[in-house]
Amino acid sequence: MQQEVIIAGFGGQGVLFAGQLLAYAGMDAGKDVTWIPSYGPEMRGGTANCTVVISDDEIGSPFVKNPAAVLAMNLPSLDKYENLVKTGGVLVVNTSMVNRAVTRDDITVVSIPANEIAEEVGSKRAVNMVMLGALLGNSDILSLGELETALEDHLPERHQKFMPANKAALREGAAQKAD
Repeated sequence: MQQEVIIAGFGGQGVLFAGQLLAYAGMDAGKDVTWIPSYGPEMRGGTANCTVVISDDEIGSPFVKNPAAVLAMNLPSLDKYENLVKTGGVLVVNTSMVNRAVTRDDITVVSIPANEIAEEVGSKRAVNMVMLGALLGNSDILSLGELETALEDHLPERHQKFMPANKAALREGAAQKAD
């Protein structure tokens, strides 16, 4: 089985790290993976997105037209990617940064106030982990345990102090269910 995920937002939201972590988790689970980052010239505040493909078999192309899942961390990302999600796919929307409803009814929509949840678990920077947790809690891409293990194994040493908040954010995100 092959799963394609696009994670999109703006610089500083941890979009690229979330995708990289998802790719590491897939790789550590013995799957074939690709991770393609894309970002504007700005360090923070510019657009950022990444595409992750996780497959049981060899991946033919890392480029994705209709992903099985999209994490829209802000309104421009929702506007850009909502109509691209494959029918039956999952769309996770950060309602902290989005002021409109999803218009599609042929996909699973998980609308969550990710910024507020991240603050509640102790780190306003863990929005990306909340969103990843929500994806895993509402899909069969990977297990929460596989992602937590990847976080332990691949989080840089200088960020290890954020491990408890990141794990709490993943778990709280996974507890969020579709609309």
